[in-house]
Amino acid sequence: MKLDRRNFTLGALGLMAGGGLSRAGHAQEAAYPTARPVTIVVSWAAGGSTDFVGRVMAQALGRELNGNFVVDNRPGASGTIGHASVARARPDGYTLLLGVNSTYAMSRHLFPNRGYDDDTAFVGVGRIAISPIFLCVNPRIGVNDIQGLVAAAKAAPGRMSYASSGAGSSAHLATELFLRSAGIQIENVTYRGGAPAVQALITNEVQVAMVDGVTALPLMQAGQIRAIGVSTLERNPLAPEIPTISESGFQGFEATSNFALLAPAGTPAPIIARLAAAKDAAMRNPEVLERLRQNSIFPTPGTPEQWPAYLRAESAKWGELIRARGITAE
Repeated sequence: MKLDRRNFTLGALGLMAGGGLSRAGHAQEAAYPTARPVTIVVSWAAGGSTDFVGRVMAQALGRELNGNFVVDNRPGASGTIGHASVARARPDGYTLLLGVNSTYAMSRHLFPNRGYDDDTAFVGVGRIAISPIFLCVNPRIGVNDIQGLVAAAKAAPGRMSYASSGAGSSAHLATELFLRSAGIQIENVTYRGGAPAVQALITNEVQVAMVDGVTALPLMQAGQIRAIGVSTLERNPLAPEIPTISESGFQGFEATSNFALLAPAGTPAPIIARLAAAKDAAMRNPEVLERLRQNSIFPTPGTPEQWPAYLRAESAKWGELIRARGITAE
């Protein structure tokens, strides 16, 4: 077949231009991040544990990558509003998500019409850390340990109540997991946020609540609430006298807030690799680790390659509980 000289010349120029664009793209990825700021979306209001982890990581990543990382709080709908905004973002590495398992693993089972698919909308840079949850009671009810709580609940089924900050929150599902494990009935009272839920426990409006470590520890020390168990498999080093729920007769019990760094699907692999390396370096930094530790947040670093299997397992665990307990978003 005879080649047309004009078409051949244009084709060759196109290939050259394409090669130039490709080289420019690779150069931009290698230089990431440039002077343009990188936004880390936090799907919860300022002041909570997810916001705290997001701000620590923004500062640490900025230092590791010599860039400007800023936090953008986009709360609402159990975190799904912020997640949806990142799912729609341009996959160029300049919009990231500080996710927590109550949204990326639990919300899918409660909000099926949230507008994105956690399995396909994001790529995992990797896990960051966990925040243990304390099983707490009001001191006035006279319960000093988990066995005492189980006995009291069985003696008066349905008479006790627990506080939660909304359907699908880590504390809500951790409580439901405990109730199923213990075979007891304690009524759920939902509050509009963690602060009013904890205040209800302090005033004995409710008798039980799962409370994140950063909130629980000062209240425990002040005697306003009493912790009788912690949700991790190992004791919290900031309160080593509190037994784990697992060692208190519920072997293998584990329920924590799990933080991870995510990016929109399609983000170039070299950028994901740079972010993952910077995240891991940050999690080896003693200053970063101490800031997290002081707020009862402990590292559980993970790689991009490990993310899909972890996400499937976490989603399956909580999906099964939600179905078994008949939990809804209402």
